Amino acid sequence: MQLPSRPVVLTGASGALGRELARRLGEAGWPLVLTDIAPFPDPVPAAARFIAADLEDGVAILRLCEGAGTILHFGGVSVERPFEAVLGPNIRGLYHIYEAARRERARVVFASSNHVIGFHERTTPLDAECAYRPDGYYGLSKAYGELMARLYFDKHGVESVILRIGSCFPEPRDARMLATWLSYADLVRLVTCATLAERVGVATIWGASANARSFWRRDDRAVIGWEPKDSADAFAPALAAKVSDDPVAERFQGGAFCAIDYTRDRG
Repeated sequence: MQLPSRPVVLTGASGALGRELARRLGEAGWPLVLTDIAPFPDPVPAAARFIAADLEDGVAILRLCEGAGTILHFGGVSVERPFEAVLGPNIRGLYHIYEAARRERARVVFASSNHVIGFHERTTPLDAECAYRPDGYYGLSKAYGELMARLYFDKHGVESVILRIGSCFPEPRDARMLATWLSYADLVRLVTCATLAERVGVATIWGASANARSFWRRDDRAVIGWEPKDSADAFAPALAAKVSDDPVAERFQGGAFCAIDYTRDRG
């Protein structure tokens, strides 16, 4: 595997996806700077170092990003939470990441989410240019992040690869994930391509494996040269009937996130 020429900062390194990226990229010898507000629970890879930091501490973020060529931004609140819980890490924290990227002329690989479009119905195939329809405060914060990426490119030339991650787990768990699943191996390949591609501008990519039931179509994956190699299709016999009894969760692409605090008629 080709190695990045400058250090790569990985935020959210102590989370499930961060730990997987740290392990696999670390094994490949990437020069990683791992960071999280929580301690890193695994052995730190030989070519990496871990620095604890809060995304809301702008000075700390600037310092740990010094010299970085890429910031893999996987930090922040990763599930639906009340607005005040999302506000600090996902809004203010993202601003600190982009200010660091501007200063260092670094690329941002932004872990966005399918929840930016969660209130589109499952019967509607989507291209990456579709309208935002966030399904909660978490999804709203990710839509903000995607717009931040566009602003910092148009105004400052900061390049971004936006990864609209579907459901990234070792295996799919229910019928919805037959459409949205992203394997760990495909995630690592996606992040690798997003980091090493020569020029990207602002590229938006659906973070899902090659699933026949996918809700998502055209995106910018050709810009970075990525194609998924895995698929949820083999899990269909076991999972196709594994659905919830909530009509809101089953109607919309965002699934259970759409049903949280939903006050309209569910019929």
